[in-house]
Amino acid sequence: MGRVTERRRVIRIRDGAVSARPDTLVAEEPLEIRLDGKPLAITMRTPGDDFALAAGSLVSEGVLGSAADVRTIVYCAGARDDGSNTYNVVDVRLAPGVPVPDITLERNVYTTSSCGLCGKASLDAVRTTARFPISDTPPLRIEPALLAELPDRLRAAQQVFDRTGGLHAAALFSETGELLDVREDVGRHNAVDKLVGRALREDRLPLDRAILLVSGRASFELAQKAVMAGIPVLAAVSAPSSLAVDLAAEAGLTLVGFLRGSNMNVYAGEERIALTATASQG
Repeated sequence: MGRVTERRRVIRIRDGAVSARPDTLVAEEPLEIRLDGKPLAITMRTPGDDFALAAGSLVSEGVLGSAADVRTIVYCAGARDDGSNTYNVVDVRLAPGVPVPDITLERNVYTTSSCGLCGKASLDAVRTTARFPISDTPPLRIEPALLAELPDRLRAAQQVFDRTGGLHAAALFSETGELLDVREDVGRHNAVDKLVGRALREDRLPLDRAILLVSGRASFELAQKAVMAGIPVLAAVSAPSSLAVDLAAEAGLTLVGFLRGSNMNVYAGEERIALTATASQG
Protein backbone atom coordinates (compact mmCIF):
# COMPACT_ATOMS: atom_id res chain seq x y z
CA MET A 1 0.00 0.00 0.00
CA GLY A 2 1.14 3.55 -0.68
CA ARG A 3 2.78 5.29 2.21
CA VAL A 4 1.55 8.46 3.87
CA THR A 5 4.89 10.20 3.29
CA GLU A 6 7.72 9.88 0.76
CA ARG A 7 11.27 11.20 0.60
CA ARG A 8 12.56 13.40 -2.21
CA ARG A 9 15.85 15.22 -2.79
CA VAL A 10 15.62 18.98 -2.35
CA ILE A 11 18.05 21.88 -2.72
CA ARG A 12 17.88 24.10 0.37
CA ILE A 13 18.90 27.75 0.32
CA ARG A 14 19.22 29.33 3.74
CA ASP A 15 20.76 32.78 4.11
CA GLY A 16 22.71 32.25 0.90
CA ALA A 17 24.05 28.81 1.90
CA VAL A 18 23.14 26.01 -0.54
CA SER A 19 22.85 22.36 0.47
CA ALA A 20 21.24 19.17 -0.84
CA ARG A 21 19.22 16.94 1.46
CA PRO A 22 16.23 14.59 1.49
CA ASP A 23 12.89 16.13 2.39
CA THR A 24 9.71 14.48 3.65
CA LEU A 25 6.67 15.06 1.45
CA VAL A 26 3.07 14.00 1.87
CA ALA A 27 2.10 11.22 -0.54
CA GLU A 28 -0.63 11.84 -3.08
CA GLU A 29 -2.22 9.06 -5.13
CA PRO A 30 -5.52 8.62 -6.98
CA LEU A 31 -8.30 6.56 -5.43
CA GLU A 32 -11.06 5.23 -7.66
CA ILE A 33 -14.30 4.56 -5.79
CA ARG A 34 -16.63 2.00 -7.31
CA LEU A 35 -20.20 1.28 -6.25
CA ASP A 36 -21.31 -2.32 -6.78
CA GLY A 37 -18.52 -2.69 -9.33
CA LYS A 38 -19.32 0.46 -11.33
CA PRO A 39 -16.92 3.44 -11.34
CA LEU A 40 -18.31 6.34 -9.31
CA ALA A 41 -15.52 8.83 -8.67
CA ILE A 42 -11.78 9.37 -8.60
CA THR A 43 -10.21 11.54 -5.93
CA MET A 44 -6.61 12.49 -5.22
CA ARG A 45 -5.89 11.53 -1.64
CA THR A 46 -3.24 10.66 0.93
CA PRO A 47 -3.24 6.82 1.20
CA GLY A 48 -4.76 5.49 4.39
CA ASP A 49 -8.31 5.07 5.74
CA ASP A 50 -9.41 4.38 2.17
CA PHE A 51 -12.45 2.34 3.19
CA ALA A 52 -13.58 5.14 5.50
CA LEU A 53 -12.96 7.68 2.73
CA ALA A 54 -15.14 5.71 0.31
CA ALA A 55 -17.89 5.24 2.90
CA GLY A 56 -17.84 8.90 3.92
CA SER A 57 -18.05 9.98 0.30
CA LEU A 58 -21.16 7.85 -0.14
CA VAL A 59 -22.72 9.36 2.99
CA SER A 60 -22.24 12.77 1.37
CA GLU A 61 -23.93 11.47 -1.78
CA GLY A 62 -26.93 10.26 0.22
CA VAL A 63 -26.26 6.61 -0.66
CA LEU A 64 -25.31 5.39 2.84
CA GLY A 65 -26.84 6.21 6.18
CA SER A 66 -25.76 3.39 8.48
CA ALA A 67 -23.26 0.57 8.76
CA ALA A 68 -26.03 -1.87 7.83
CA ASP A 69 -26.23 -0.34 4.34
CA VAL A 70 -22.78 -1.75 3.50
CA ARG A 71 -22.22 -5.39 2.59
CA THR A 72 -18.48 -5.17 1.92
CA ILE A 73 -15.74 -2.68 1.10
CA VAL A 74 -12.73 -4.22 -0.63
CA TYR A 75 -9.68 -3.26 -2.63
CA CYS A 76 -9.86 -4.40 -6.25
CA ALA A 77 -6.97 -6.75 -7.01
CA GLY A 78 -4.86 -6.95 -10.13
CA ALA A 79 -4.70 -3.22 -10.79
CA ARG A 80 -1.15 -3.47 -12.22
CA ASP A 81 -0.09 -5.29 -15.37
CA ASP A 82 1.80 -7.83 -13.27
CA GLY A 83 -1.31 -8.56 -11.24
CA SER A 84 -0.13 -6.87 -8.04
CA ASN A 85 -2.44 -4.54 -6.20
CA THR A 86 -2.02 -0.76 -6.24
CA TYR A 87 -4.52 -0.35 -3.40
CA ASN A 88 -5.89 2.59 -5.37
CA VAL A 89 -9.27 1.10 -6.34
CA VAL A 90 -12.00 0.49 -3.75
CA ASP A 91 -15.33 -1.20 -4.42
CA VAL A 92 -18.26 -0.61 -2.06
CA ARG A 93 -20.92 -3.30 -2.25
CA LEU A 94 -24.33 -2.35 -0.91
CA ALA A 95 -26.34 -4.58 1.39
CA PRO A 96 -29.39 -6.33 -0.07
CA GLY A 97 -32.33 -3.96 -0.40
CA VAL A 98 -30.28 -0.75 -0.38
CA PRO A 99 -31.22 1.17 -3.54
CA VAL A 100 -28.46 1.80 -6.06
CA PRO A 101 -28.65 5.40 -7.28
CA ASP A 102 -28.48 6.51 -10.90
CA ILE A 103 -24.73 7.10 -10.79
CA THR A 104 -24.64 9.32 -13.88
CA LEU A 105 -27.36 11.61 -12.54
CA GLU A 106 -26.00 11.72 -9.00
CA ARG A 107 -22.46 12.55 -10.07
CA ASN A 108 -23.74 15.26 -12.39
CA VAL A 109 -25.62 16.88 -9.50
CA TYR A 110 -22.78 16.69 -7.03
CA THR A 111 -20.03 17.67 -9.46
CA THR A 112 -21.91 20.89 -10.03
CA SER A 113 -22.62 21.41 -6.36
CA SER A 114 -19.03 20.74 -5.32
CA CYS A 115 -17.85 23.44 -7.71
CA GLY A 116 -20.56 25.84 -6.58
CA LEU A 117 -21.71 26.49 -10.13
CA CYS A 118 -25.44 26.27 -9.54
CA GLY A 119 -26.63 27.46 -6.16
CA LYS A 120 -30.29 26.44 -6.32
CA ALA A 121 -29.55 22.99 -7.72
CA SER A 122 -26.88 22.49 -5.07
CA LEU A 123 -29.16 23.41 -2.18
CA ASP A 124 -32.03 21.35 -3.59
CA ALA A 125 -29.76 18.30 -3.97
CA VAL A 126 -28.80 18.36 -0.29
CA ARG A 127 -32.36 19.09 0.82
CA THR A 128 -33.76 16.08 -1.00
CA THR A 129 -31.05 13.59 0.01
CA ALA A 130 -30.23 14.53 3.63
CA ARG A 131 -31.09 11.64 5.95
CA PHE A 132 -30.33 13.36 9.25
CA PRO A 133 -32.09 16.69 9.76
CA ILE A 134 -30.04 18.77 12.16
CA SER A 135 -32.07 18.67 15.36
CA ASP A 136 -29.87 18.76 18.43
CA THR A 137 -32.03 17.93 21.43
CA PRO A 138 -31.40 19.36 23.92
CA PRO A 139 -29.93 22.28 21.93
CA LEU A 140 -26.17 22.70 21.97
CA ARG A 141 -24.77 25.83 23.61
CA ILE A 142 -21.07 26.25 22.80
CA GLU A 143 -18.96 28.83 24.60
CA PRO A 144 -16.79 30.96 22.29
CA ALA A 145 -13.86 30.28 24.64
CA LEU A 146 -14.22 26.55 24.00
CA LEU A 147 -14.23 27.07 20.22
CA ALA A 148 -11.13 29.23 20.56
CA GLU A 149 -9.19 26.31 22.05
CA LEU A 150 -10.01 23.81 19.31
CA PRO A 151 -7.55 24.88 16.55
CA ASP A 152 -4.60 24.38 18.92
CA ARG A 153 -5.93 20.96 19.91
CA LEU A 154 -6.27 20.04 16.25
CA ARG A 155 -2.79 21.29 15.43
CA ALA A 156 -1.30 19.27 18.30
CA ALA A 157 -2.88 16.11 16.85
CA GLN A 158 -1.54 16.60 13.30
CA GLN A 159 1.29 14.10 13.31
CA VAL A 160 1.96 13.99 9.57
CA PHE A 161 1.72 17.77 9.18
CA ASP A 162 4.60 18.11 11.61
CA ARG A 163 6.79 16.11 9.20
CA THR A 164 5.57 17.56 5.90
CA GLY A 165 3.74 20.86 6.40
CA GLY A 166 1.54 19.80 3.48
CA LEU A 167 -1.69 18.35 4.82
CA HIS A 168 -5.17 19.53 5.62
CA ALA A 169 -6.87 18.20 8.71
CA ALA A 170 -10.38 17.72 10.01
CA ALA A 171 -11.38 16.83 13.53
CA LEU A 172 -14.49 15.93 15.46
CA PHE A 173 -14.89 17.31 18.95
CA SER A 174 -17.55 16.68 21.56
CA GLU A 175 -19.70 19.53 22.83
CA THR A 176 -17.31 19.75 25.81
CA GLY A 177 -14.23 20.04 23.60
CA GLU A 178 -12.99 16.44 23.80
CA LEU A 179 -11.13 15.36 20.65
CA LEU A 180 -13.08 12.41 19.23
CA ASP A 181 -11.22 11.79 15.98
CA VAL A 182 -8.83 13.52 13.60
CA ARG A 183 -7.83 12.71 10.01
CA GLU A 184 -5.27 14.28 7.67
CA ASP A 185 -5.24 14.35 3.87
CA VAL A 186 -4.01 16.42 0.94
CA GLY A 187 -7.69 17.25 0.35
CA ARG A 188 -9.73 18.77 3.17
CA HIS A 189 -12.88 17.15 1.75
CA ASN A 190 -11.13 13.76 1.93
CA ALA A 191 -10.20 14.36 5.57
CA VAL A 192 -13.86 15.01 6.37
CA ASP A 193 -14.99 11.95 4.41
CA LYS A 194 -12.55 9.82 6.40
CA LEU A 195 -14.05 11.12 9.67
CA VAL A 196 -17.62 10.55 8.53
CA GLY A 197 -16.81 7.16 7.03
CA ARG A 198 -15.20 5.97 10.26
CA ALA A 199 -18.29 7.12 12.15
CA LEU A 200 -20.57 5.26 9.73
CA ARG A 201 -18.55 2.03 9.96
CA GLU A 202 -18.74 2.27 13.76
CA ASP A 203 -22.49 2.97 13.52
CA ARG A 204 -22.19 6.42 15.13
CA LEU A 205 -24.26 8.43 12.64
CA PRO A 206 -25.78 10.93 12.97
CA LEU A 207 -23.06 12.96 14.68
CA ASP A 208 -25.68 15.18 16.24
CA ARG A 209 -23.64 16.31 19.28
CA ALA A 210 -20.35 16.92 17.48
CA ILE A 211 -18.34 19.92 16.34
CA LEU A 212 -16.47 19.58 13.03
CA LEU A 213 -13.31 21.68 12.69
CA VAL A 214 -11.45 22.03 9.40
CA SER A 215 -8.00 23.51 8.81
CA GLY A 216 -8.81 25.89 6.01
CA ARG A 217 -11.81 27.48 4.39
CA ALA A 218 -15.39 26.24 4.65
CA SER A 219 -16.58 25.49 1.13
CA PHE A 220 -20.09 24.45 0.14
CA GLU A 221 -18.80 20.90 -0.19
CA LEU A 222 -17.67 20.79 3.46
CA ALA A 223 -20.92 22.30 4.69
CA GLN A 224 -22.75 19.67 2.62
CA LYS A 225 -20.76 16.88 4.23
CA ALA A 226 -21.50 18.23 7.72
CA VAL A 227 -25.23 18.44 6.97
CA MET A 228 -25.35 14.96 5.46
CA ALA A 229 -23.72 13.51 8.59
CA GLY A 230 -26.11 15.39 10.91
CA ILE A 231 -23.30 17.52 12.39
CA PRO A 232 -24.72 20.70 13.99
CA VAL A 233 -21.56 22.85 14.15
CA LEU A 234 -18.91 23.44 11.47
CA ALA A 235 -15.94 25.66 12.31
CA ALA A 236 -13.10 26.69 9.99
CA VAL A 237 -9.92 28.64 10.55
CA SER A 238 -10.48 30.53 7.28
CA ALA A 239 -13.39 31.98 5.31
CA PRO A 240 -16.61 30.29 4.19
CA SER A 241 -18.03 30.62 0.71
CA SER A 242 -21.35 32.37 0.10
CA LEU A 243 -23.03 29.11 -0.88
CA ALA A 244 -21.76 27.42 2.28
CA VAL A 245 -23.43 30.19 4.31
CA ASP A 246 -26.66 29.78 2.32
CA LEU A 247 -26.71 26.04 2.93
CA ALA A 248 -25.92 26.45 6.64
CA ALA A 249 -28.76 28.95 7.07
CA GLU A 250 -31.23 26.72 5.27
CA ALA A 251 -30.20 23.46 6.96
CA GLY A 252 -29.85 24.84 10.49
CA LEU A 253 -26.08 24.34 10.59
CA THR A 254 -23.98 26.59 12.82
CA LEU A 255 -21.15 27.91 10.65
CA VAL A 256 -18.11 29.61 12.20
CA GLY A 257 -15.27 31.05 10.13
CA PHE A 258 -11.97 32.81 10.75
CA LEU A 259 -11.57 30.91 14.03
CA ARG A 260 -8.24 32.29 15.17
CA GLY A 261 -7.50 32.67 18.85
CA SER A 262 -10.43 34.33 20.57
CA ASN A 263 -11.64 35.88 17.31
CA MET A 264 -14.25 34.30 15.06
CA ASN A 265 -17.16 35.11 12.76
CA VAL A 266 -20.49 33.33 13.14
CA TYR A 267 -22.22 33.21 9.74
CA ALA A 268 -25.26 31.06 10.58
CA GLY A 269 -26.84 29.23 13.50
CA GLU A 270 -25.71 31.73 16.12
CA GLU A 271 -28.31 30.34 18.54
CA ARG A 272 -25.86 27.53 19.39
CA ILE A 273 -23.12 29.98 20.38
CA ALA A 274 -23.33 31.31 23.93
CA LEU A 275 -23.11 34.99 23.05
CA THR A 276 -23.07 37.48 25.90
CA ALA A 277 -22.44 40.76 24.08
CA THR A 278 -25.14 42.51 22.08
CA ALA A 279 -24.33 42.30 18.38
CA SER A 280 -24.18 45.69 16.70
CA GLN A 281 -26.05 46.08 13.44
CA GLY A 282 -23.99 47.00 10.40
